[in-house]
Amino acid sequence: MPEHFGEHDRSVTEPAHGHGHHHEHGHVHGSGTLRSTLGRVRHLVTPHSHDSADKTDQALETSGRGLRVLGLSFGVLAVTAAVQALIVARSGSVALLGDTLHNVSDALTAVPLAIAFLVGRRAATRRFTYGYGRAEDLAGLVIVLIIAASAALAGYEAFRRLVDPRDVRALGWVAAAAVVGFIGNEWVARYRIRVGRQIGSAALVADGLHARTDGFTSLAVLVGAAGAALGHPIADPIIGLLITVAICFVLRDAIKEVYHRLMDAVDPALVTDAEEILSQVEGVRRVGQVRLRWVGHNLRAETDIVLPPDLSLAQAHAVAAEAEHRLIHGLPRLRAATVHTDPDGSDGIDHHAVLQGHR
Repeated sequence: MPEHFGEHDRSVTEPAHGHGHHHEHGHVHGSGTLRSTLGRVRHLVTPHSHDSADKTDQALETSGRGLRVLGLSFGVLAVTAAVQALIVARSGSVALLGDTLHNVSDALTAVPLAIAFLVGRRAATRRFTYGYGRAEDLAGLVIVLIIAASAALAGYEAFRRLVDPRDVRALGWVAAAAVVGFIGNEWVARYRIRVGRQIGSAALVADGLHARTDGFTSLAVLVGAAGAALGHPIADPIIGLLITVAICFVLRDAIKEVYHRLMDAVDPALVTDAEEILSQVEGVRRVGQVRLRWVGHNLRAETDIVLPPDLSLAQAHAVAAEAEHRLIHGLPRLRAATVHTDPDGSDGIDHHAVLQGHR
């Protein structure tokens, strides 16, 4: 018999089905002979909706939370950087200048991310059929450039002061600014990481980790101030160079993160989880290839499953629908899945003969 396709490909703005939320269910998953009793019970106690209004509302709320985080953290870091800049002008500390530039760059990363969240809320079109979630990846490239620029400027100023050492003034204020920088960055880091994990935004989590690194570089400024207070003014530019090195490590991690997203990399554990979920669906004999990709802060899946060759089209579709249903419930942040069904080739028939030379 010809191969069957079971596809319920959803909008990229659809929210993941969450247990414990009350919704109405809008489609049938297939005959009872192809679903386990446990699956039916779980389905009854966790009703859900595929209604487009619910999908859009929850997606907009997710983006809205991200925008609120970015706005508030931008304000905190902007105030922190402004306080430090005033003390830089008074003290002449290049270590504090490097830390201030680092904080400014971290604050500015909120701008491209906010734009990406706004653009990502747009609905898919006939041209952009997967939606606009990739805007987050473009924002990641901008963030990499901002971090690189801050590293170059901080390194230049530290090297210039190392060649031409100068006394650092107002050491007490420099130490106070370093403490302010640490507190501001650590608060922002905790906030971004917590909400980023809740809404599934890897970019927001990475930006939170970036802020945490900034906090530790602020503490390094204290070391430079202590060295200068002990009569070693060269400690300040040395700490400035060390901060530049720290920024370069952050830059390396940011490049790696953006590269992985652009190349559609995912955690291999997610693929293993998907294979285990599919293998437990009644009627599935084998699990073929599983492909996952991030579109913004949402996952999409494409997979092949092998079914008994004597199933009807309706039965094969029912198995595919149940497989998709389980994937959406079992994988975090999964928004859509396309399930391709293949008949078991034990009958000796090559069901993909027409595709030979195209795969």
